[in-house]
Amino acid sequence: MKKNIILLSLLSLGLFPSCKKFLEEKPYDFIAADNFYQTEGDAIAGLNGVFNALLPQTYFGRTGWQITELPAELIRVGSSTDERAQLSRFTFTPTNTEINSWWLNTYLMINRANDVIEKVPAVSMDAVRKNNIIGNARFLRAMGYFDLARCFGDVPLVLTTVKGPTDDLRPARTPLAQVYEQIIADLRFAEANCPIETQIAGTDKGRVSSGAAAALLAKVYVTRAAGPAAQASDNQSGLDACNRVIASNAYSLLPVYGDVFNPDKENGPEHIFSIQFDLPPNTGSIIVRQFLPSQLAGLGTFTVEDSLVRSYQTADVRRAWNISNVAGTTTLARYYFNKFRDPLRIINDARTNYLITRYADILLLQSEARNNLNANDPLKYDGYNRVRVRAGLPPFAATRVTTKDAFVDMLIRERGWELCQEGHRWFDLIRLNRLKQRELAVFNRVVDDHYLLFPIPQPELVLNPNLTQNPGYN
Repeated sequence: MKKNIILLSLLSLGLFPSCKKFLEEKPYDFIAADNFYQTEGDAIAGLNGVFNALLPQTYFGRTGWQITELPAELIRVGSSTDERAQLSRFTFTPTNTEINSWWLNTYLMINRANDVIEKVPAVSMDAVRKNNIIGNARFLRAMGYFDLARCFGDVPLVLTTVKGPTDDLRPARTPLAQVYEQIIADLRFAEANCPIETQIAGTDKGRVSSGAAAALLAKVYVTRAAGPAAQASDNQSGLDACNRVIASNAYSLLPVYGDVFNPDKENGPEHIFSIQFDLPPNTGSIIVRQFLPSQLAGLGTFTVEDSLVRSYQTADVRRAWNISNVAGTTTLARYYFNKFRDPLRIINDARTNYLITRYADILLLQSEARNNLNANDPLKYDGYNRVRVRAGLPPFAATRVTTKDAFVDMLIRERGWELCQEGHRWFDLIRLNRLKQRELAVFNRVVDDHYLLFPIPQPELVLNPNLTQNPGYN
């Protein structure tokens, strides 16, 4: 049975109804891909299938933020034994179901993207619109492989579709350096062929812009710079990409921090790329319900770690928006995240988009890259200060002297206050080499080096003898 599940996940085109207007295309049943891509409408429907793959709870509907936030120090998990608790306590193993869902759904999305990238070039249609569709698919493929590379290291790099049961479904792991080169190539294509943000309007909001590609490319370069596949030019390339996003003038910080998370103001000037959720009959997000306490009809599964509650400065407007406490108590452990809200929420579903990247993230990343290149560069405070000022905090003077490590500590705090619960924390702590330090400081917990990568899921090892396990999990 499991082999059939894996095979179907790789083969499915998945053109089903989904959220937001640009996904409301005519649904198709299982149609051979070779016969399907005949018209521009088919190409659009195929791309919708790639976007649709992002939405299940076992991907960005739930698992995505749990994989990226729980192995950190900002969120407390109520349970002490389940898969989410294992992520939070660094006791996860190759049998963890959330890690398996992350792997499986990422490859499902990549396979659908491969189908578009492979088949759409032959469709007769306007070249600019065609390359935009392919650019969207290549962006999503790059996003998937970037997540896999950050989580697992070397991963199978599959760039063609699975065409039938006779295809070899046992790819070996590809060296990380090669995976990164493909990610960068895909994002460069997307940046060159997707439209600028201001040209995406109406029902196409949520598609990939050239700015979104540049923003993700910036994160890719700065992340690679901190890892084993680093290239000497990575930090400069990352800074250049940040500067392109900023210089485009297509994005800006919203004056009111809370408006970033208001579903009535989604896809606004601060939102660079978001995964689109909506109320039924479309696919909604359950992030609101998971964080609300039971007194407010939520699940109360997660609360805010005490150290984050205490760390906000009094004048910081983000604290009052991001976290709340259960009525009638000031006990630290009763604080919950109230960052994502939806007044139209109905029990299970909310309109809350999943924010892959927004302008504040890029401003902080610009400061990070500048600090990496030259700790004495006074311009490293520019992006950092813009984020602080919007939060109601005073800027630091450009003449302030900080070492590279001291500025990293400042960035870690700032990114936690600004971006908590948005799917960045574990990646930030790994990239900035602060995971072990923060776990020791907050929990007095020593994290072994092998937990800096996730294990290859056990079901994949059983099905594919060419896969090898990451060290420390055997």
